[in-house]
Amino acid sequence: MAFERISRTARHGFRRSPSGASSRTTEKDMLCERASTRKYCSVPSLEREKRNNNLSYLSSISKVNHNSFWSRGISITPNYQFPSAERIVEESDSECNDPKYPGLEATRPSEKPRVVVLGTGWAACRFLKGLDTKVYDVVCISPRNHMVFTPLLASTCVGTLEFRSVAEPVSRIQSALAASPSSYFYMASCVGLDTDKHEVYCETISNGGLSHEPYRFKVAYDKLIIAAGAEPLTFGIKGVKEHAFFLREVNHAQEIRKKLLLNLMLSEHPGISEEERKRVLHCVVIGGGPTGVEFSGELSDFIMKDVQERFSHVKDYIKVTLIEANEILSSFDVGLRQYATNHLTKVGVRLMRGVVKEVHPKKIVLNDGTDVPYGLLVWSTGVGPSEFVKKLDLPKSPGGRIGVDGWMRVPSVEDVFALGDCAGFLEETGRPVLPALAQVAEREGKYLVELFNRIGKQDAGKAFSAKDIPLGEQFVYKHLGSMATVGGYKALVDLRQSKDAKGISLAGFLSWLIWRSAYLTRVVSWRNRFYVAVNWATTLVFGRDNSRI
Repeated sequence: MAFERISRTARHGFRRSPSGASSRTTEKDMLCERASTRKYCSVPSLEREKRNNNLSYLSSISKVNHNSFWSRGISITPNYQFPSAERIVEESDSECNDPKYPGLEATRPSEKPRVVVLGTGWAACRFLKGLDTKVYDVVCISPRNHMVFTPLLASTCVGTLEFRSVAEPVSRIQSALAASPSSYFYMASCVGLDTDKHEVYCETISNGGLSHEPYRFKVAYDKLIIAAGAEPLTFGIKGVKEHAFFLREVNHAQEIRKKLLLNLMLSEHPGISEEERKRVLHCVVIGGGPTGVEFSGELSDFIMKDVQERFSHVKDYIKVTLIEANEILSSFDVGLRQYATNHLTKVGVRLMRGVVKEVHPKKIVLNDGTDVPYGLLVWSTGVGPSEFVKKLDLPKSPGGRIGVDGWMRVPSVEDVFALGDCAGFLEETGRPVLPALAQVAEREGKYLVELFNRIGKQDAGKAFSAKDIPLGEQFVYKHLGSMATVGGYKALVDLRQSKDAKGISLAGFLSWLIWRSAYLTRVVSWRNRFYVAVNWATTLVFGRDNSRI
């Protein structure tokens, strides 16, 4: 026998008008109407259920741990742009398997096509920046409301730069998200995708700010861009997620900075043994790629210049160890790798070869049985597909990324594209999977937004409307080179187009000037360029700020 059970709550329904403004209907206007799997209830029934305390909230999608997503932004209170859901009454256990979510319904013929972008990384923000909002409405969905300028992130860990210098609000990158009545930014995580209905399902990031949590909603799209980034690779090693710090987000850098300064101050307390002081002040970096090397270089600068002056009681105890299974900076020229090795050793960074077996709260164990005690452990061993990407029922490229063709389309579904670290060329395209680099993601975003602007002017922006539209040339990536700083006003510049190609390779002070100049010009806005330049000048004159805030 059928029984009634309340599954979702809300106060208002949602309707879209052709002009983009919304109109609302009250609960009293809701009629009991029967659908194939559920029936919608009017106010009296809701009130009876409320009096009987028989309310239960739908949770057909499992609770999401937002801290495990590809990107974890600073927790703030978002400006929600979507209404609440209708209450739904289930007719039986076998009915109403799918939830009824509030949100943005499919666009009408008289409205502009809607592009939904998942993510605020390099690829997503380059796409957002160039999108013609006279042709499209845009909705951006991400757990963070800013883009991180990752090449300078290591500098914020030791106070060379302040955190706001490397974070650019997404509403400044694409002003329509804040100003247009039909474009929105939703601070949420995408938890599901229905390519047949052209809908994405999301869960908000609110930290208790809403009365009913988890709060879920849907957004219908005409075109979908998945640029959800990647997660740090841990290789399934026990203890990494619990005890190591990653360096992918601004809040990661904040945590590292707090831990570093805390260890420095704790080590000065009376009664601490020599062995414990050495452990607390031992900074271990796992991974010899550009991020690990740059962070080690920044740490060595901090130790040689600031710790020597402001923590003189413990200056001889603080050490940095960089552990790499093979060679550091393996993608760089052999001569540059040797230069980096010699320089890091000279400035006090101990280089070790080894593979981590497991991580404990106060030590790591290598495969050869060596114990390495630590006070701060930073894990930088590359990135891999996020749990969200793994769960998507979409074709995968080698390595587990979302598979795309030469136009960055997901070929098995309509109107879905993928960019950046979460996307890779399908094996049948004959192309290699591109490295997870900022310049790769940025250039993919630039290519795709030019394609979208072109087809949008041909009235092909709506769902299912681009089937017969020629898309032009496929995406071709040309590597522009690699750069990395190693501390002590020294850097590496490798301008070869590939690992085996010939090209210009530079190292030293001149390379450091090129490194700083290049990244200063690549910072997204003039505001942040000004911040970065002022921070560099302030650090040069007054030293780094060691306040633990």
